[in-house]
Amino acid sequence: MSFQTRLGLLILVDSCIVVFSIFAGNWLLAPQTDQFSSVITISAVALLIGHHIFAHYFKLYKRVWQYASIRELISIFLAVTFTIGAVAVMQLAFFQTMYSRTLLVTWMLHILLIGASRFSWRLYRDTKLKVDPSKRRTLIIGAGNGGMMVARQLVNSEMSELRPVTFIDDDPSKRHLEIMGVPVVGTSDDIPDIVRDKEIEHIIIAIPSLSKQELNDIFDKCSKTKVKTQIMPSMEDIMSGRVSVSQMRDVQVEDLLGRDPVKLDTKTIGEKITNKTVLVTGAGGSIGSEVCRQIARFSPDKLILLGHGENSIYTIDMELKVKFPHMDIETEIADVQDAERMHAALEKHAPHVIYHAAAHKHVPLMEKNPHEAIKNNVIGTKNTAEAADRLGVESFVMISTDKAVNPTSVMGASKRIAEMVVQHMDRVSDTKFVAVRFGNVLGSRGSVIPLFKKQIEAGGPVTVTHPEMTRYFMTIPEASRLVLQAGAIAKGGETFVLDMGEPVKIVDLAKNLIRLSGFSEDDIPIQYSGMRPGEKLFEELLGENEVHKEQTYPMIYRGKTPPVNISVILKLIDTFDNDTNDRLRSRVLDIAHFREKELSLAAAK
Repeated sequence: MSFQTRLGLLILVDSCIVVFSIFAGNWLLAPQTDQFSSVITISAVALLIGHHIFAHYFKLYKRVWQYASIRELISIFLAVTFTIGAVAVMQLAFFQTMYSRTLLVTWMLHILLIGASRFSWRLYRDTKLKVDPSKRRTLIIGAGNGGMMVARQLVNSEMSELRPVTFIDDDPSKRHLEIMGVPVVGTSDDIPDIVRDKEIEHIIIAIPSLSKQELNDIFDKCSKTKVKTQIMPSMEDIMSGRVSVSQMRDVQVEDLLGRDPVKLDTKTIGEKITNKTVLVTGAGGSIGSEVCRQIARFSPDKLILLGHGENSIYTIDMELKVKFPHMDIETEIADVQDAERMHAALEKHAPHVIYHAAAHKHVPLMEKNPHEAIKNNVIGTKNTAEAADRLGVESFVMISTDKAVNPTSVMGASKRIAEMVVQHMDRVSDTKFVAVRFGNVLGSRGSVIPLFKKQIEAGGPVTVTHPEMTRYFMTIPEASRLVLQAGAIAKGGETFVLDMGEPVKIVDLAKNLIRLSGFSEDDIPIQYSGMRPGEKLFEELLGENEVHKEQTYPMIYRGKTPPVNISVILKLIDTFDNDTNDRLRSRVLDIAHFREKELSLAAAK
């Protein structure tokens, strides 16, 4: 139906209702009187004109009545009330009297009939939707604001394939209530029984305030039912308009593992980044690209994306230019191993802040290629740090790893030596140098998650190195936020570490991914492959001699910085090309563990 046809139909219906209301009201009060007296006839004309004026003002002809709610009812009330008020004023002005009882009955009939004419569309639509047997019977977990939003969206959407049939909520005060005509029937402990008794075909978790552990517990109960389980978007994403309530998503492993996110001190970060020139090395990598996304939100004067791989730099460059079209974003294809190129790039852009994310990070690969670990992780860090010092950069933030603590691998040892370089540079430079350590990053390139997913897609088995192996986990955005926060609160020389909660068993991670994929361990078996060279059974975030008990910032710790003799590291850099793989591996581990006499100033004394 076109707008003009719809408008004409509404005006015709309203005109009939208005005329009927005043004459019917007068007849109900005084059936023996002249129903077409001049006062009533003129009042009917005034009522008709007034109704259309106020109906236009309150947009009664523009509303979509199949979605009518309290707001539309309020509009009807106001339009009718103002119309009756205007007629009452007219009667007093022209006839020196007011037919108050007739107007009161007319007002009630007017609201009743106009409301009925509009809400009948909503009633017809809701009845049609509710009886649609093709929609999947849906259980909504959470009868709060989130659950109500989800239920309303599903009930009102003709396109949705889901039909809410019941709620569950652990709040006993909500038991036996109904929301949008959908009953609240039990608690999370009743999920398996409710799914069976109500023939549930779909589950939606609609409690945005759930902690990671609470979500994990609920999902564990849902997974036992074999029914597809999804989660509503976050309230932040809904309110910002990035997604709608109807855009349910599958539960991700990031939702179940890791910790509740750290809140940023946006004011402090903004003071360090806003209107500044910021350079990110390794900007095309998993962490580097996310650091760039986070930085862009703080409106730097210029953002330089520096990396060795042209394809990855191109990808993040195009993404940021679409999201932040007015930001000055420049790219530099450069290798941190090239000291002259790094100096030229920094001299060209004169950054205020550098985030150094460029590194080799794969443990088994670096065990086989220790020379490349030294070139990229140690020499690359030294080149970039020295260029930052010479050109007067305000602050330099190096991204490190928990594998640098008591390292057993070349990769971890090379990152520990890179930390030593940064700590030394802080002592001899006016630039603030700081390192940031975190654990395994969920979803980053080379992480265990993509490997497990591919193994599950292939039908298994999922290979886990050891049943007791544990790791700390965090999401890519959280790791990147830590980098920004550490850079903002750094005084120089620190090693910052995120309080990552309890470590997670890798086998538990594998089991979660199998469940999230809709399988059980009977479908996708888990096999133990044994630990690889350089791997540790568990990781640490701070060594015994580094621990500060006090948190520098909520959920962030500052590690102590033991003294460093840079001459040993310089000697390694000058001579490592002549070493065999085994000899080089032994040397970097000795340096990282302070086992060389020259490295420990305390031992020298």
